[in-house]
Amino acid sequence: MDGHIRLLREVAASTVTISAEIPSSHPSASVLGTSRAGTGTVVDEAGTILTVNYIVLGANRVRVTDTAGNTYPAQLVAQDFATGVAAISIDPGRLAPLRCIDSHSVSAGQDVFLLASVGGADRRSACGFIVSVDPFDAYWEYSLERAIWVSTINPGLGGAPLCDTHGRMIGVVSLNLGSIGRATLAIPSEHFFEHADELRRYGRRVSRPARAWLGMFCYSLPGRTVVAGLVPGAPGETSGLAVGDIIVRVDEQQVTGRLQLYQGIWQHKPGDTIEIKVFRNGRIEKVLITGGDAEDFFAV
Repeated sequence: MDGHIRLLREVAASTVTISAEIPSSHPSASVLGTSRAGTGTVVDEAGTILTVNYIVLGANRVRVTDTAGNTYPAQLVAQDFATGVAAISIDPGRLAPLRCIDSHSVSAGQDVFLLASVGGADRRSACGFIVSVDPFDAYWEYSLERAIWVSTINPGLGGAPLCDTHGRMIGVVSLNLGSIGRATLAIPSEHFFEHADELRRYGRRVSRPARAWLGMFCYSLPGRTVVAGLVPGAPGETSGLAVGDIIVRVDEQQVTGRLQLYQGIWQHKPGDTIEIKVFRNGRIEKVLITGGDAEDFFAV
């Protein structure tokens, strides 16, 4: 058998299709829907499966399907809202775990591949190279100091393993970005493995200081950061922030970009009052927001 085909089959055998059902009452349902699908990777002998958080956020029922078509119930193990990784588990011994390594062992220009579920027992792969390991910030109050940017587009569902040429997992595929030369973003896998004991024990990163959260979606435009959406019932909406607001200042600090806005918010703890100045209807207005905790908000 060709070595490349053998390697793909070995990696595929450690992957699953995740099917998650979310109650319509959960705060994420209005944004992400009540029926979600993704890719997961078995990463240890205990049956732990690594994926991305948005797939299982709020799920009250999770099932996984392997490449043989076998379906198993799964339980939520841990969620890390700051990095975007999540872990679920199935009974030990069902599937062989994939080998995993720290992503700091790879660098720009290195060949990689990903292998994603396209539903049920089917998988699809794509090859490319690492474009960079640059920082990344997104529109939902999220940033990574170091993200893996890959040249190829993910051909399947989110949560797929990003692997080096030896079939070792280095990251969890999160987003198709469509940027020229940088098509896919992966979360470095060490965000789970370096804190695995803590995540398994508490279901979250309790050792990391809690940071304030507003529940807003922001777009960066030339010279301005605009509120593009608000999570229903989250602190931003209930305090009077509005879609279309141009955020000018946080605590009297001028906002020059989206990441700087987030960093200003994250200097606060949940429960702190945050002063936001926005440009609305031709004038500057002040909005006082009591910062929330995303983990608590989405845990209901």
